[in-house]
Amino acid sequence: MSAPGVLSFTQQGWEQVLAKVKRAVVYLDAACAESLHWCCGSTRLVEAVGSPGCPLREFEPKAVGGTAEQPKAVFVLSCLLKGRTVEALRDIVCRSHFRYCVVVTALSHAVHLTANHVPAAAAAELEGQQPVFEQLEEKLCEWMGSMNYTAEVLHVPLLLSPVAPYLALTPAFASLFPLLPQDVHLLNSARPDKRRLGSLGEVDSTALTPELMLQMRCLVSGLSSLCEHLGVREECFAVGALSRVIAADLANYAPAKNRRKTATGRASVVFVDRTLDLTGAVGHHGDNLVEKIISVLPQLPGHTNDVMVNMVELTALQTQEESQNVVAPGCLAQANDSAARALWEALLNTKHKEAVMEVRRHLVEAASRENLPIKMSMGRVTPGQLTSYVQLFKNNLKALRNHCGILQLGLATVQTLKHPQTAKWDRFLAFERLLLQSIGESGMSVVLNQLLPMCKPSAQRTSDDYGPEELLVLLIYIYSVCGEFTVDKDLGEAQEKVKKALVQVFCEEVELSPLLQKITGCDSATNLTFHKAKITVDELFSSLWDIAGARSLMKEFKSVYIPGDHTHQAFYKPLLKQVVEEIFNPEKQDPVDIEHMSSGLTDLLKTGFSRFMKVSRPHPSDHPLLVLFVVGGITVSEAKMVKDLVASLKPGTQVIVLSTRLLKPLHIPELLFATDRLHPDLGF
Repeated sequence: MSAPGVLSFTQQGWEQVLAKVKRAVVYLDAACAESLHWCCGSTRLVEAVGSPGCPLREFEPKAVGGTAEQPKAVFVLSCLLKGRTVEALRDIVCRSHFRYCVVVTALSHAVHLTANHVPAAAAAELEGQQPVFEQLEEKLCEWMGSMNYTAEVLHVPLLLSPVAPYLALTPAFASLFPLLPQDVHLLNSARPDKRRLGSLGEVDSTALTPELMLQMRCLVSGLSSLCEHLGVREECFAVGALSRVIAADLANYAPAKNRRKTATGRASVVFVDRTLDLTGAVGHHGDNLVEKIISVLPQLPGHTNDVMVNMVELTALQTQEESQNVVAPGCLAQANDSAARALWEALLNTKHKEAVMEVRRHLVEAASRENLPIKMSMGRVTPGQLTSYVQLFKNNLKALRNHCGILQLGLATVQTLKHPQTAKWDRFLAFERLLLQSIGESGMSVVLNQLLPMCKPSAQRTSDDYGPEELLVLLIYIYSVCGEFTVDKDLGEAQEKVKKALVQVFCEEVELSPLLQKITGCDSATNLTFHKAKITVDELFSSLWDIAGARSLMKEFKSVYIPGDHTHQAFYKPLLKQVVEEIFNPEKQDPVDIEHMSSGLTDLLKTGFSRFMKVSRPHPSDHPLLVLFVVGGITVSEAKMVKDLVASLKPGTQVIVLSTRLLKPLHIPELLFATDRLHPDLGF
C-alpha cells in the first residue's frame, strides 16, 4: 500500500460519502462536485446510488425536490451550515417527500462553534459533543414532517481536488487571495486610532475582518484533517502577511492538540503569499502544455480548475459553433481511467514538445489495441496528425468507450495547438524577455515606453494586438518583476502616458468583458464615461504600486529579478524557487524570511532560549515531509519546479504542493481587483 497522500485523503473522505448514498437523491455544491470530479468522478457516485434516472443535483435554493418515490436525500456541502445554506436546505426538504436526510459538511464541528461565536473555553468543554449538528438534525426532521424520520449531520473533510500525486487544490477557497498594502488602509478604517496598523507586517488575526478570519479557520480545519490523515505533527512556517496568520492559526488550532500528541510522523507546512511574486503567475515562461490548455480553453462551468474540451469532432454533427452545446464537453480530469491518468501525469511533468509527442504515442497505442487502420508518421507532431488519429475512433462505439479519457486529452491538445491564443503565448514570452533586458539596461521608464505603442483602442487593434486584459497582465508582470523603485521625472511622465492610453482603450471598447465590468463598475460600454475610466486606471496603478512594493518587508527575498552581466542575460528567479533553496540550504540554519509560528509555551521557550543558549529553533528542512501551500494560486510549471527542486536538493524528502487554485495569466487581474477580498461570501 502506498504512503498516505492527498489522493488517499480525498478518497477516504468520498468513501464515507459513498457509503451513505444508496438509493438517494444527492445534492452537491460546486466545490464538493469539483473534489469528486478530480478524486473519483461522478460515475462512481452514480454507481453507489444504484437507482435509475439522474440522482445528482446541484445544491441551490431552487433545486428540484424529491418525489414520493425518492424518500432519501444526501446533501454534500463545502460551506458552513448556517444562514443561506440552511435556508436552501429547508426549502428543498420542505417541498420534497424525504423521510431520511443526510447532510455531509466539509467543515468540522469546531469551526461551526466558532461561526456561532462560542468562546474557545466553552468549545473546549464540549469536546465529544456536537450540539450544532444535533440541532440541525432536529430541524431536518421538522422540515420532513415527522420527528420519527431519520436525519444525520456529519463532518467529512472534503477539502481537496487531487490533480496529481504531489499536487492538490482547494476549490472552496479559490477566491482566497493575500493582502496588499492598500488593504491595511481598509482594515484601519474599522480600528481606533491608537490601534492602527503601520504596515502588512503588523497584521494578525485580530486585525482581519470576521468573515476573512472565519474563512481562514475553515481552511485550517481542513488542513488539520489532512495532517491527521498523514499521521504527522506539523511545524508551521510562513512567508508573507496572510500566510503568517494562517500558519499561526493552524499552529494554535485547539482541536489539533490531541492528535499532535499521538502523531508518529513529522512534517513542515510552509505557507507562501502569492502576491510576493505575481511574475510567475502572469508570465509565459512555463514551457508546459497543460498550462497552455488551461489558459486558452474555456472553463468547465461550475469549476475553477478544469476546462471544456469540444467533443463534436467524434460525432456525426457538423463541427460548427452551435453544435458545441449539443454534445457534452470533455475535460482534463480522468479519475477512473488509468491510461488517461498516466497520460495526464506525463503532461504535467514534461515540457511542451515532449508532452505533444506523448499524446501522439498514447493515441497510436490506443488505436493499435483496437486494430484501427493507423498510418504511422514520425517527426514533428502537428494538430492535423493528432486529429486524424482521433477521428479513427469516430464510428467505433466500443473503441470510444475504451479510450474516452485519452481522446479527451488528445482533443484538448489539438484545440490548444490550433487556438490563436497559443500563437500569442510566444509573443508574450518574447516581450517578457525583452522587458527583462530593458529593466537592467534602461530602467522602468523605458520599459513603460516600450509598452505604450501596444495600448491600442479596439478600432485600431488586429487579432495579433493586445486587448485591455492582456495589457493589465503585462503591467502586472512589469511591476511585480521590478519590485520597489524610485520615481523620477522620466518615470512619472512615462507612467502618465500609459495611464492616458489605457483610459482611451477602456473608453473605446465596444463591449466590456466581465473583468472590465468588474473593475470599472459598469455593466456596459455605454455607461463607461471618461471620468469613470480615469478613476479606474488611477486605482489600477495604485494596485500596481502595491504589487511592486509587495516584497518590501522581506530581507532575503527582496527581488525576483537577477540582472545580467557580460556573460549572462538578465532573468527572472521565481520566489518559490528561492524559498525551496533557502529551506534546503545547509548553511542557513535560521531562514530570515521563512518565519516559524510557535504552537504554545514549549515552542516559545525554545525560541527565547535559542537567543542565548544552544537550542536549535525549528527549521523547515527538519522533517521528511514538506507541505508547501501557496495562498492565492499556483501554475502547473511552478508546482513541477517545486517537486523537482526538492528531489534534487534533498533526495528522499516527500513534497506535497497545495494551493487555492490552478492559475492562468488572466486569473490574476480577477483576483487582484476583486471587491470582496476582505469580506468573502461565506453563505450567510
